[in-house]
This record gives sequence, structure tokens and C-alpha cells, in this order.
Amino acid sequence: MTEEIEKLRDMIAGSNNIVFFGGAGVSTESGIPDFRSVDGLYNQKYKYPPEQILSASFFRKYPEEFYEFYRDKLVIGDVKPNRAHLRLAELEKEGRLRAVVTQNIDGLHQSAGSRNVLELHGTIHRFYCVSCGEEMPEAEANKSTGVPHCAKCGGIVRPDVVLYEESLNDKVISEAVRYINEADMLIIGGTSLNVYPAAGLINYYRGKKLVLINKQPTPYDRHANLVINEKIGEVFAQV
Repeated sequence: MTEEIEKLRDMIAGSNNIVFFGGAGVSTESGIPDFRSVDGLYNQKYKYPPEQILSASFFRKYPEEFYEFYRDKLVIGDVKPNRAHLRLAELEKEGRLRAVVTQNIDGLHQSAGSRNVLELHGTIHRFYCVSCGEEMPEAEANKSTGVPHCAKCGGIVRPDVVLYEESLNDKVISEAVRYINEADMLIIGGTSLNVYPAAGLINYYRGKKLVLINKQPTPYDRHANLVINEKIGEVFAQV
């Protein structure tokens, strides 16, 4: 066990109000790719870059092409939570972790057993009609061909994810700010902390146990009480 892991274990053992804030790196160890880090991979098949396809204006203008990309790249299939997801769920059951704040849309924290999960960017597991708000079961939306339409009013159905050009949910942001502000320990993992406004949530933390776990350095490393540049799943397997 490294000195950093031992220090992390001690910090967790002395805390009962932990908040975890995670990004794409938490899910990549489950086999879900982070398209921002794969240079040109998705563009080999599609005429537009992922950021454009996953924008609100593109969805409104080209819903067929949006869903072609969505079903190919964002429907995750039989993906399982990894050791980070599972250990965080255990810490919640132990009464140490109060909330998970995630930028991911895959629902793996809930699959692992976490109950209090704040999804900043929504989730791929909910769909609703843009016209009347009627929900559509995930399986029905994903198995349909072309653009799914509402059985109630005929409107276009979309996934409940925050697309580029859209604002984050005010209620979710407020809850995340409250939990982070009140936490005695904040663990941030699997994120470069370069994507705003989500990355700015770190500024609401007032405690003295700030831990950053990421394979690459982040702009906030110098503010942290502990920095671990390792895979997050391997780290949580030891705590």
C-alpha cells in the first residue's frame, strides 16, 4: 500500500460527511469511452464531430442523425459498475458518504447501489416527449428505429440528458452546491476539472480534506490536501 492510499484511508475513516464528485474517468474503467479523449475515433463514421451531434440545435434540426449516433455510442448495453462505483455505494451504506455528484449519464452509480446520486448532465435511462412531457420507457425508445414519437401526442421523444447549448438543471446544481459546501471531505475523481460550469462546484467546498484522484494533473491540484495520479478503480479497491 502506498503512502497516498494509506493517507486516503485515514481521511475516510475520520469523516462522516463525504461527497464524491466524479467525471468520465470513473466510467471508462467499466468500458465506456470518453469521446473527448479519443482523437477522431467517432468522426471516422460520422459527418459531424460528437460535440455538434450532441447539441440541442443539431437535435432539433437533424433528429434522425442524432439518434443514429446516440444508439451507436451512448446506449451502453450490459456494462457493469467497477470497483470505484461499488466502493462508493459501500461508503454510503456505512454512513460516511452523503452524496455522489456525477457528470456521467450512464447510471452506473445507481447500478452499484448508490441511492443519493445527483446527475449534473442527466441520464440515458429516461426519455420524454418534447411536446407534452410524457415519459417513454427506455427499452421502447432504444429499440425503436429512427426517431421515437410520443404515443400520446405524436411529439418527438428525447433522452433526458443535458445537450450542448443547454443549461444544467437548477435544482440539481443547487443540491450539489449544498452537499459540497457542507461536506467535511470532498473526493474528486476521474475528471480533468476543465468542463464548466460543473468544474466550478469545487469552489463551494469549505473543508480541509480535498482529495483529487485522476490519472492526469488538474488545474486544482495545488489546492488539494491529497493528489493521487492513478486509476480511480484501483484506488478505491484499496480503501
